[in-house]
Amino acid sequence: TRTLKDVLGLPWGFEIYSLLTRWNPLNIRRPLPRPATGHKVLVVGLGPAGFTLAHHLMNDGHFVAAIDGLKIEPLPPELAGVAQDGTRRRFQPIRDVMTLVEGLDDRVMAGFGGVAEYGITVRWDKNFLKIVRLLLERRASFAMYGGVRFGGTITIDRAFELGFDHVALCAGAGRPTVIPMPNGLVPGVRMASDFLMALQLTGAAKTASIANLTVRLPVVVIGGGLTAIDTATESLAYYPVQVEKFLSRYETLVAERGKEAVRAEWNDVEHEIAAEFIAHGRAIRTERETARREGRPPRLAELLDGWGGVTIAYRRRLVDSPSYTLNHEEVAKAMEEGIRFAELLTPAAVEVDRFGQAAGLWLTRPTPGPDQAPEEVLLPAHTILVAAGTQPNTVLGREDPANITLDGRHFRALDEDGKPATPQRVAKPDVVRVLTSLRPDGRAVSFFGDLHPSFSGNVVKAMGGATLGYPVVSRMLARLLPSAPSPAELAARLDDELRARVHEVVRLTPKIVEVVVKAPMAARAFKPGQFYRLQNYESFAPRVDGTTLAMEGLALTGAAVDKEAGLLSTIVLEMGGSSDLCALLKPGEPVILMGPTGTPTETPAGETVLLVGGGLGNAVLFSIGAQLRAHGSRVLYFAGYKTIADRYRVADIERAADQVVWCCDKPPGFDPGRPRDLAFVGNVVQAIEAYGSGALGPADIPLEAVDRIVAIGSDGMMNAVAEARRARLKRYFRPDHRAIASINSPMQCMMKEICAQCLQLQRDPVTGTETVVFSCFNQDQDMDRVDFPALNRRLSQNSVQEKLNKLWIDRCLQHLGERPAMAAE
Repeated sequence: TRTLKDVLGLPWGFEIYSLLTRWNPLNIRRPLPRPATGHKVLVVGLGPAGFTLAHHLMNDGHFVAAIDGLKIEPLPPELAGVAQDGTRRRFQPIRDVMTLVEGLDDRVMAGFGGVAEYGITVRWDKNFLKIVRLLLERRASFAMYGGVRFGGTITIDRAFELGFDHVALCAGAGRPTVIPMPNGLVPGVRMASDFLMALQLTGAAKTASIANLTVRLPVVVIGGGLTAIDTATESLAYYPVQVEKFLSRYETLVAERGKEAVRAEWNDVEHEIAAEFIAHGRAIRTERETARREGRPPRLAELLDGWGGVTIAYRRRLVDSPSYTLNHEEVAKAMEEGIRFAELLTPAAVEVDRFGQAAGLWLTRPTPGPDQAPEEVLLPAHTILVAAGTQPNTVLGREDPANITLDGRHFRALDEDGKPATPQRVAKPDVVRVLTSLRPDGRAVSFFGDLHPSFSGNVVKAMGGATLGYPVVSRMLARLLPSAPSPAELAARLDDELRARVHEVVRLTPKIVEVVVKAPMAARAFKPGQFYRLQNYESFAPRVDGTTLAMEGLALTGAAVDKEAGLLSTIVLEMGGSSDLCALLKPGEPVILMGPTGTPTETPAGETVLLVGGGLGNAVLFSIGAQLRAHGSRVLYFAGYKTIADRYRVADIERAADQVVWCCDKPPGFDPGRPRDLAFVGNVVQAIEAYGSGALGPADIPLEAVDRIVAIGSDGMMNAVAEARRARLKRYFRPDHRAIASINSPMQCMMKEICAQCLQLQRDPVTGTETVVFSCFNQDQDMDRVDFPALNRRLSQNSVQEKLNKLWIDRCLQHLGERPAMAAE
């Protein structure tokens, strides 16, 4: 690293280093990049394995297109040599590498680098990621696309149809290990991956951000690896930023709108958390002012320790922990910052307070005597962050078993003749086995990083595996003639089909906006029930009063699709927060539309299906109902709304159903548009009961004929339907009907089993056995197994921040002239 910094520090040092990455006289086998081969490789994942592999493959003469599910922020064209539409531009040489450097607290969370961006502590200078990126992006034989989900937008079969000669899987982010324990998903409990991604990709750690991430002290981190150390140090560093930002926005809003208006929507637990944040924010502000007067650094560590601080709880001794054995300097640094390390403690259960929030963590410690019961220990904890390791993320094997075969916890490995092989579980194997699939035409799929048993575990092994494995890829390509189209033609097509941009924004109701996005490949891949992650780019986001209006990821279902035009329609309910920013999007603006993700809703043939939609949930049911009817099923649709002003896309709902019952909570209610359709004033459960009892007249589609129910709406509405089926509605349905609820759990990455924000508790209705599922893998869940109270609690884990930021965003929109100003009360 010292040598690298010395070279970069020279005049034109970056350009010298860039040259040395291509011209290396010490490399006897390949001192210069090889001539262009015409072969095209799709690299899936731009973490350490992906960007290392891309570098070596380009130096071997191949064209590389790389995709990543994360949002990758664009760099200025004069720096990267790439315009917003992907076309090449002349870039300016860099004389002073310091012009690339951004303050780590202020830098744009660029997304490039995968786990190196969001999963590694900021004590590692992440400006190096920009240097790595520029080394790749400036080369004409490289193209890069963020917000593309492999297995959704592009599949293995689709990649080869496009003309790729090889697919290299480097999407190694692991599936977080969930510790089964009572109250293991109450508010305050998060996976470390969820916390780190929200902090360092969504941007909660930045003062200008509107992202929501609630952390309360004391914090307990479960685990003993380097991720646990990173999580502990980052949570301690984040807490002052969080409470100072909360205090600043709270005081500004109170001064402008009045205390009662700001607190109007808070419940008891939110009042308690807010009071805690305000008191701590003021204490930190006072300490900073005192330190400034006395000419000394602020003693924040003493304050944080007094409020409970951060403790790492590990089941073994410190000296046995992976963090200590791999990098004891990190452990020492964490302890210098005030992190405590509690040894020989195994988590047993989460203690909750009167609000059902985390209050402590029960653990057990072994006792000396063989016949003695383990000692029980209670650590106070309002926040519990689980960093208990990961398992290989083999979602692709479950999604595409025709192309990917599993061998235990990893993908199956093949030798270069396509025969099954067993890779050595060492970082420097005698024979490198990185192939996992080989087609009869010679085109292959390889795998690297945490997907591979030889190279999983850390960044160094991932990069080393790519360095050892790229010759295998080149040897496989050498057996093939390059397929059509040419690299330039393929890049032009990918630029058109993978770079999403806004087509139009249409206001449907006072609170509902339709965002139509041109994203041809994502649109063509859509199946009813699937959803997407919509985000704007921080680089293009409006800035007002020190606030960057960059959205958190919004989970939006495709409401309608025009596959020929490449247009996808999504419906957004403005609930405050990031959803209110969709109306600011402009035609032609680049956006991220990651997906489709989730699992398509089952739309069988020849059934009688009852659809129950609440509010925005109706947008999801347009395409589901239409496909059910196309498959020959009968559809009875109860469409529920709070007021008559909330209804939209009436014709789409009518096309989705043989009969619609229009439900409105408040009078006067709706006028049915078709002779068969009905109207009801009240909620959907009352409407179903009225329909079944004959109060609305003879039933065209009797409820006893219903084979399945699909309910989509708020957690409260779906819970009401679930409970009513077991009680007041029970007599109307056959006992053997199926009931499906599309779960609106909190979500962040939406890339399936990676960040784990979407974890959802299920409970067997017969045995009471609890299981945990990833909702973004399959949002359609057995209604009788869903723990709706747990879902409601999960949705509320950031509620006080969300409510304050809702007002803050409203204030920002007023200052932008997008909303009328409010007077203080």
